[in-house]
Amino acid sequence: MADIAAVPLTPTSPPHGTLARAERFVWLTARVLEQRLFAHHFRDGAAGPVETAVEAYRNADGGYGHALEPALRGPASLPAHTARALHVLDSVARCDARRAEDVCRYLTSVSTTEGALTAIRPEAALPAVRPAGSGDAAVRLPGALSATAPVVGLLHRNEVWHPWLFRATDFCWQAVESLDAARPGDVVAAVLFLDHAPDRARAEAAAERLGHLVRRERLVVLDPDAPGARPAASTAPGSVSGHTPGDRRFPHDYARTPDSLARAWFTDAEIERSLDVLAAGQQADGGWPARRLPGAPEPAPAALLEARPIATIEALRTLAAYGRSLA
Repeated sequence: MADIAAVPLTPTSPPHGTLARAERFVWLTARVLEQRLFAHHFRDGAAGPVETAVEAYRNADGGYGHALEPALRGPASLPAHTARALHVLDSVARCDARRAEDVCRYLTSVSTTEGALTAIRPEAALPAVRPAGSGDAAVRLPGALSATAPVVGLLHRNEVWHPWLFRATDFCWQAVESLDAARPGDVVAAVLFLDHAPDRARAEAAAERLGHLVRRERLVVLDPDAPGARPAASTAPGSVSGHTPGDRRFPHDYARTPDSLARAWFTDAEIERSLDVLAAGQQADGGWPARRLPGAPEPAPAALLEARPIATIEALRTLAAYGRSLA
Protein backbone atom coordinates (compact mmCIF):
# COMPACT_ATOMS: atom_id res chain seq x y z
CA MET A 1 0.00 0.00 0.00
CA ALA A 2 1.32 3.43 -0.92
CA ASP A 3 2.35 5.77 1.88
CA ILE A 4 -0.37 8.42 2.18
CA ALA A 5 2.31 10.95 3.05
CA ALA A 6 3.51 10.64 -0.52
CA VAL A 7 0.21 11.89 -1.96
CA PRO A 8 0.99 15.32 -3.46
CA LEU A 9 -0.87 18.35 -2.14
CA THR A 10 -2.86 20.48 -4.51
CA PRO A 11 -0.34 23.19 -5.51
CA THR A 12 -2.54 26.21 -4.92
CA SER A 13 -0.90 27.62 -1.80
CA PRO A 14 2.63 27.87 -0.40
CA PRO A 15 3.89 24.45 0.74
CA HIS A 16 4.44 25.69 4.30
CA GLY A 17 1.40 27.97 4.50
CA THR A 18 -1.52 27.57 6.89
CA LEU A 19 -3.79 25.83 4.39
CA ALA A 20 -1.14 23.49 2.96
CA ARG A 21 -0.04 22.38 6.43
CA ALA A 22 -3.65 21.80 7.43
CA GLU A 23 -4.31 19.87 4.24
CA ARG A 24 -1.43 17.52 4.90
CA PHE A 25 -2.73 16.98 8.44
CA VAL A 26 -6.22 16.19 7.15
CA TRP A 27 -4.98 13.70 4.56
CA LEU A 28 -2.78 11.96 7.11
CA THR A 29 -5.29 11.73 9.97
CA ALA A 30 -8.91 12.46 8.98
CA ARG A 31 -11.82 10.18 8.25
CA VAL A 32 -13.22 10.06 4.72
CA LEU A 33 -15.96 12.49 5.76
CA GLU A 34 -13.57 15.21 6.91
CA GLN A 35 -11.28 14.66 3.92
CA ARG A 36 -14.21 15.24 1.57
CA LEU A 37 -15.41 18.18 3.65
CA PHE A 38 -11.98 19.80 3.48
CA ALA A 39 -11.90 19.26 -0.28
CA HIS A 40 -15.33 20.88 -0.64
CA HIS A 41 -14.54 23.97 1.41
CA PHE A 42 -10.98 24.63 0.30
CA ARG A 43 -10.28 22.74 -2.95
CA ASP A 44 -13.51 23.22 -4.93
CA GLY A 45 -14.66 19.67 -4.20
CA ALA A 46 -18.25 18.67 -4.93
CA ALA A 47 -20.92 18.44 -2.25
CA GLY A 48 -22.12 14.99 -3.34
CA PRO A 49 -19.21 13.02 -1.88
CA VAL A 50 -19.69 14.79 1.46
CA GLU A 51 -23.36 13.87 1.49
CA THR A 52 -22.53 10.25 0.64
CA ALA A 53 -20.01 10.07 3.49
CA VAL A 54 -22.54 11.45 6.00
CA GLU A 55 -25.14 8.90 4.95
CA ALA A 56 -22.85 6.09 6.07
CA TYR A 57 -23.56 7.18 9.66
CA ARG A 58 -27.37 7.20 9.33
CA ASN A 59 -29.52 4.62 11.09
CA ALA A 60 -32.91 3.23 10.15
CA ASP A 61 -34.63 5.43 12.75
CA GLY A 62 -33.62 8.59 10.86
CA GLY A 63 -30.94 9.57 13.35
CA TYR A 64 -27.18 9.30 13.08
CA GLY A 65 -24.68 7.29 15.11
CA HIS A 66 -21.49 5.23 14.68
CA ALA A 67 -19.20 7.84 16.25
CA LEU A 68 -20.10 10.60 13.81
CA GLU A 69 -19.48 12.80 16.84
CA PRO A 70 -16.11 11.28 17.79
CA ALA A 71 -16.55 11.44 21.56
CA LEU A 72 -19.54 9.07 21.38
CA ARG A 73 -18.20 5.67 20.37
CA GLY A 74 -21.21 3.50 19.62
CA PRO A 75 -23.68 2.72 16.82
CA ALA A 76 -26.80 4.18 18.43
CA SER A 77 -28.50 7.29 17.12
CA LEU A 78 -28.02 10.22 19.49
CA PRO A 79 -28.94 13.92 19.24
CA ALA A 80 -25.27 14.92 19.26
CA HIS A 81 -24.57 12.78 16.19
CA THR A 82 -27.62 14.17 14.45
CA ALA A 83 -26.58 17.74 15.23
CA ARG A 84 -23.19 17.00 13.71
CA ALA A 85 -24.79 15.54 10.58
CA LEU A 86 -27.03 18.59 10.14
CA HIS A 87 -24.06 20.92 10.60
CA VAL A 88 -22.08 19.14 7.89
CA LEU A 89 -25.01 18.88 5.47
CA ASP A 90 -25.89 22.54 6.00
CA SER A 91 -22.30 23.57 5.29
CA VAL A 92 -22.51 21.94 1.84
CA ALA A 93 -26.11 23.07 1.15
CA ARG A 94 -27.55 19.53 1.29
CA CYS A 95 -29.98 19.85 4.21
CA ASP A 96 -33.06 19.21 2.06
CA ALA A 97 -36.69 18.82 3.10
CA ARG A 98 -36.77 15.03 2.66
CA ARG A 99 -33.82 14.46 4.95
CA ALA A 100 -35.10 17.03 7.44
CA GLU A 101 -38.40 15.15 7.66
CA ASP A 102 -36.55 11.92 8.56
CA VAL A 103 -34.38 13.75 11.09
CA CYS A 104 -37.35 15.45 12.75
CA ARG A 105 -39.16 12.13 13.05
CA TYR A 106 -36.15 10.75 14.93
CA LEU A 107 -35.83 13.89 17.06
CA THR A 108 -39.50 13.63 18.00
CA SER A 109 -38.91 10.08 19.27
CA VAL A 110 -36.05 11.09 21.60
CA SER A 111 -37.18 14.51 22.84
CA THR A 112 -38.80 15.38 26.13
CA THR A 113 -42.47 16.24 26.37
CA GLU A 114 -41.57 19.91 25.85
CA GLY A 115 -39.68 19.11 22.67
CA ALA A 116 -36.17 19.43 24.08
CA LEU A 117 -33.20 17.21 23.34
CA THR A 118 -31.01 15.82 26.08
CA ALA A 119 -27.28 15.69 26.68
CA ILE A 120 -26.53 11.96 26.66
CA ARG A 121 -23.69 10.37 28.61
CA PRO A 122 -21.04 8.89 26.27
CA GLU A 123 -21.73 5.33 27.44
CA ALA A 124 -25.38 5.66 26.32
CA ALA A 125 -24.24 5.14 22.73
CA LEU A 126 -22.95 1.63 23.42
CA PRO A 127 -25.14 -1.32 22.40
CA ALA A 128 -25.06 -2.90 25.87
CA VAL A 129 -26.52 0.27 27.37
CA ARG A 130 -28.80 1.58 24.68
CA PRO A 131 -29.65 -0.41 21.52
CA ALA A 132 -29.52 1.44 18.21
CA GLY A 133 -32.84 3.07 17.47
CA SER A 134 -34.01 3.23 21.08
CA GLY A 135 -34.94 6.63 22.47
CA ASP A 136 -35.68 5.45 26.03
CA ALA A 137 -32.32 6.56 27.45
CA ALA A 138 -32.84 10.04 26.10
CA VAL A 139 -36.30 10.82 27.47
CA ARG A 140 -35.37 10.00 31.06
CA LEU A 141 -33.03 13.00 31.21
CA PRO A 142 -34.02 16.68 31.28
CA GLY A 143 -33.86 18.79 28.15
CA ALA A 144 -30.67 20.72 27.50
CA LEU A 145 -30.26 24.00 25.63
CA SER A 146 -26.78 22.93 24.54
CA ALA A 147 -28.24 19.87 22.76
CA THR A 148 -31.41 21.46 21.39
CA ALA A 149 -30.47 24.96 20.21
CA PRO A 150 -27.90 24.06 17.52
CA VAL A 151 -30.29 21.58 15.88
CA VAL A 152 -33.23 23.99 15.98
CA GLY A 153 -31.12 26.82 14.61
CA LEU A 154 -29.90 24.77 11.66
CA LEU A 155 -33.40 23.56 10.81
CA HIS A 156 -34.70 27.13 10.84
CA ARG A 157 -31.76 28.22 8.68
CA ASN A 158 -32.91 25.68 6.09
CA GLU A 159 -36.57 26.77 6.40
CA VAL A 160 -37.76 23.44 7.73
CA TRP A 161 -41.23 23.26 9.26
CA HIS A 162 -42.27 20.30 11.39
CA PRO A 163 -44.54 19.88 14.45
CA TRP A 164 -41.57 18.95 16.64
CA LEU A 165 -39.75 22.11 15.62
CA PHE A 166 -42.51 24.34 17.00
CA ARG A 167 -42.22 22.78 20.46
CA ALA A 168 -38.42 22.75 20.36
CA THR A 169 -38.36 26.41 19.33
CA ASP A 170 -40.54 27.36 22.29
CA PHE A 171 -38.17 25.47 24.59
CA CYS A 172 -35.17 27.31 23.16
CA TRP A 173 -36.79 30.72 23.58
CA GLN A 174 -37.67 29.99 27.19
CA ALA A 175 -34.19 28.65 27.95
CA VAL A 176 -32.31 31.43 26.17
CA GLU A 177 -34.35 34.25 27.67
CA SER A 178 -33.97 32.85 31.19
CA LEU A 179 -30.17 32.43 31.10
CA ASP A 180 -28.65 34.46 33.91
CA ALA A 181 -25.65 32.39 35.07
CA ALA A 182 -24.81 30.55 31.89
CA ARG A 183 -21.93 28.29 31.05
CA PRO A 184 -19.99 29.20 27.89
CA GLY A 185 -21.29 26.13 26.07
CA ASP A 186 -24.88 27.21 26.69
CA VAL A 187 -24.17 30.66 25.25
CA VAL A 188 -22.51 29.19 22.16
CA ALA A 189 -25.58 27.02 21.60
CA ALA A 190 -27.89 29.97 22.20
CA VAL A 191 -26.10 32.01 19.54
CA LEU A 192 -26.50 29.19 17.01
CA PHE A 193 -30.23 29.32 17.68
CA LEU A 194 -30.58 33.11 17.70
CA ASP A 195 -28.62 33.56 14.47
CA HIS A 196 -31.37 31.69 12.58
CA ALA A 197 -34.53 32.06 14.68
CA PRO A 198 -37.41 33.38 12.53
CA ASP A 199 -38.38 36.17 14.95
CA ARG A 200 -35.46 38.48 14.21
CA ALA A 201 -36.45 41.33 16.52
CA ARG A 202 -36.80 38.95 19.45
CA ALA A 203 -33.50 37.26 18.54
CA GLU A 204 -31.64 40.58 18.42
CA ALA A 205 -32.99 41.60 21.82
CA ALA A 206 -32.04 38.24 23.33
CA ALA A 207 -28.59 38.40 21.80
CA GLU A 208 -27.96 41.86 23.18
CA ARG A 209 -28.84 40.66 26.67
CA LEU A 210 -26.58 37.62 26.28
CA GLY A 211 -23.70 39.80 25.18
CA HIS A 212 -23.94 41.83 28.39
CA LEU A 213 -24.09 38.56 30.35
CA VAL A 214 -20.97 37.18 28.65
CA ARG A 215 -18.94 40.28 29.46
CA ARG A 216 -20.33 40.76 32.96
CA GLU A 217 -19.73 37.13 33.96
CA ARG A 218 -16.35 37.04 32.20
CA LEU A 219 -17.33 34.11 30.02
CA VAL A 220 -14.89 35.25 27.34
CA VAL A 221 -11.14 35.85 27.23
CA LEU A 222 -10.60 39.39 26.00
CA ASP A 223 -6.93 39.69 26.94
CA PRO A 224 -5.00 36.83 25.27
CA ASP A 225 -1.82 37.90 27.07
CA ALA A 226 -3.26 37.31 30.54
CA PRO A 227 -1.71 34.37 32.44
CA GLY A 228 -3.28 31.08 31.35
CA ALA A 229 -5.44 32.74 28.69
CA ARG A 230 -3.95 31.14 25.59
CA PRO A 231 -4.35 27.47 24.66
CA ALA A 232 -1.63 25.00 25.62
CA ALA A 233 1.56 24.86 23.60
CA SER A 234 1.58 22.93 20.34
CA THR A 235 2.07 19.22 20.47
CA ALA A 236 4.71 17.39 18.50
CA PRO A 237 3.90 16.23 14.95
CA GLY A 238 1.79 13.10 14.99
CA SER A 239 0.63 13.55 18.57
CA VAL A 240 -3.00 12.80 19.39
CA SER A 241 -2.97 14.46 22.80
CA GLY A 242 -3.83 17.99 21.73
CA HIS A 243 -7.00 19.42 23.22
CA THR A 244 -8.11 22.69 24.78
CA PRO A 245 -10.20 23.09 27.95
CA GLY A 246 -13.90 23.38 27.20
CA ASP A 247 -14.57 26.41 29.40
CA ARG A 248 -12.08 28.86 27.87
CA ARG A 249 -13.77 30.85 25.10
CA PHE A 250 -12.56 33.68 22.91
CA PRO A 251 -14.70 36.12 20.90
CA HIS A 252 -14.40 33.98 17.75
CA ASP A 253 -15.92 31.02 19.62
CA TYR A 254 -19.15 32.96 19.98
CA ALA A 255 -19.06 34.99 16.74
CA ARG A 256 -17.94 32.31 14.29
CA THR A 257 -18.76 34.51 11.31
CA PRO A 258 -18.90 38.31 10.92
CA ASP A 259 -22.68 38.22 10.38
CA SER A 260 -23.40 36.44 13.67
CA LEU A 261 -25.41 38.41 16.23
CA ALA A 262 -22.55 37.78 18.66
CA ARG A 263 -20.20 39.88 16.54
CA ALA A 264 -21.75 43.02 18.04
CA TRP A 265 -20.57 41.94 21.50
CA PHE A 266 -16.93 42.70 20.70
CA THR A 267 -14.88 45.57 19.35
CA ASP A 268 -12.87 45.24 16.15
CA ALA A 269 -9.67 45.10 18.21
CA GLU A 270 -11.05 42.30 20.40
CA ILE A 271 -12.04 40.27 17.35
CA GLU A 272 -8.65 40.75 15.72
CA ARG A 273 -6.81 39.65 18.87
CA SER A 274 -9.09 36.64 19.09
CA LEU A 275 -8.39 35.67 15.49
CA ASP A 276 -4.68 36.03 16.17
CA VAL A 277 -5.06 33.47 18.94
CA LEU A 278 -7.01 31.15 16.64
CA ALA A 279 -4.41 31.40 13.88
CA ALA A 280 -1.60 30.77 16.35
CA GLY A 281 -3.37 27.64 17.58
CA GLN A 282 -2.28 25.63 14.55
CA GLN A 283 0.03 22.96 15.90
CA ALA A 284 3.30 21.64 14.60
CA ASP A 285 1.60 18.83 12.68
CA GLY A 286 -0.67 21.29 10.84
CA GLY A 287 -3.86 20.62 12.80
CA TRP A 288 -5.72 22.46 15.53
CA PRO A 289 -6.45 20.99 18.96
CA ALA A 290 -9.88 19.56 19.66
CA ARG A 291 -11.95 21.10 22.43
CA ARG A 292 -12.44 19.03 25.55
CA LEU A 293 -15.93 19.47 26.90
CA PRO A 294 -16.29 20.51 30.57
CA GLY A 295 -16.79 17.50 32.80
CA ALA A 296 -16.05 15.01 30.03
CA PRO A 297 -13.51 12.26 30.64
CA GLU A 298 -10.10 12.32 29.01
CA PRO A 299 -10.83 11.45 25.36
CA ALA A 300 -9.55 8.16 23.99
CA PRO A 301 -6.73 8.50 21.44
CA ALA A 302 -8.96 7.34 18.57
CA ALA A 303 -11.69 9.84 19.43
CA LEU A 304 -9.22 12.69 19.76
CA LEU A 305 -7.53 11.82 16.49
CA GLU A 306 -10.91 11.97 14.73
CA ALA A 307 -11.94 15.18 16.48
CA ARG A 308 -8.86 17.20 15.55
CA PRO A 309 -9.56 17.33 11.78
CA ILE A 310 -13.05 18.60 12.61
CA ALA A 311 -11.54 21.33 14.77
CA THR A 312 -9.04 22.11 12.02
CA ILE A 313 -11.69 22.58 9.35
CA GLU A 314 -13.78 24.78 11.67
CA ALA A 315 -10.74 26.93 12.52
CA LEU A 316 -9.94 27.41 8.84
CA ARG A 317 -13.55 28.29 8.03
CA THR A 318 -13.68 30.89 10.80
CA LEU A 319 -10.41 32.49 9.68
CA ALA A 320 -11.60 32.54 6.07
CA ALA A 321 -14.99 34.01 7.04
CA TYR A 322 -13.20 36.98 8.60
CA GLY A 323 -10.96 37.44 5.59
CA ARG A 324 -7.78 36.13 7.17
CA SER A 325 -5.20 34.82 4.70
CA LEU A 326 -4.64 31.07 4.79
CA ALA A 327 -1.45 31.25 2.76
